[in-house]
Amino acid sequence: MTRLPHLTRRRSRSAILVLAIATTSLIASAQSAPLRLVSTAWPPFTDEAGRPRFAQDLVEAGLGRIGLTTNTTIVEPARFTLLLINGPFDGSAAAWKDSARERALIFSRPYLENRLILVGRTGADVSAKSIAALKGKRVAIVQGYSYGSDIDNAGPTFVRSRSEEDSLRMLLNSGVDYTLMDEIVVQYIVDHYANEARTRLQLGSSPLITRPLYIAIRRSRPDAQSIVDRFNAQLRAMIADRTYHRLLHVEWIQADIDGDGSLEYVPQGDKEGPVEPQRAYTLFSTSDATSKGTAKSESPAGKSPQKRYYFGGTIYTDWASVPDKYKVHDDRAPDPARSTASIFTFNW
Repeated sequence: MTRLPHLTRRRSRSAILVLAIATTSLIASAQSAPLRLVSTAWPPFTDEAGRPRFAQDLVEAGLGRIGLTTNTTIVEPARFTLLLINGPFDGSAAAWKDSARERALIFSRPYLENRLILVGRTGADVSAKSIAALKGKRVAIVQGYSYGSDIDNAGPTFVRSRSEEDSLRMLLNSGVDYTLMDEIVVQYIVDHYANEARTRLQLGSSPLITRPLYIAIRRSRPDAQSIVDRFNAQLRAMIADRTYHRLLHVEWIQADIDGDGSLEYVPQGDKEGPVEPQRAYTLFSTSDATSKGTAKSESPAGKSPQKRYYFGGTIYTDWASVPDKYKVHDDRAPDPARSTASIFTFNW
């Protein structure tokens, strides 16, 4: 075996040390600067500051927990993918996967899911199982929604609106037969306009389009994998500490809080009143992003899935087992029958 001269070995060690210091310095510099993110105006998920942007809010909260800040640039939809893949941005807070993007980007676990629900006026038939089943109908959808080119060729006549509020106005004024709303918006209406939702709207029960939503970071960034891994680690805690409830403006969320593959009903607080919830916003329709398994049912075949509840850090296997101290009203909580949040203002 050839032995390196002492001086050569020392120089080699010095070179390795310099390289290690330079790499550490580069990563530290990248981590200290705000992430430069790019998105489209896609309300209520992404938009300029001060407007409904649920996805951006969740991502900023998750990244803030690991000491990262962001600057987001809003661009036209036609430029989004090119800028996302080729730079100069670090990534996006809200992106869907495809093969071209996966070659250039590292994706997180899904942290949210886009699900379009059919909404009609009271008495309307909302049983359609696909967009194609709405052929010949006029359907309102918010301008800027990016649900793919297939939606425009599916059969119905899509009427582009300025906002979710505008879509609802069109529906109630009989300007359209239906509107397609993301389920998070439907849940918001149910929570904050309970009487109007019950008496004036007919809500579909199955989403017509479902797409998981991810944060994506460019692979060329030295700490890309670290950012994604640390962001993923925050997701379940953000559900448990009600960050998701606060930023999504919903009262109940259904998610796998303990990672065992079963879903729990998680309230926005530990005093939710004596009545068992009839509806909760489900974060993921088939499996929970915060666990590796698929959500499972513990009920016998043919019966509804058993409801599990998360109160005070404990999971209860049914409503009857939830202690009475949690089945009281929080006097400080707003009346759920009234709109108290300014994120949307629906006129009835």
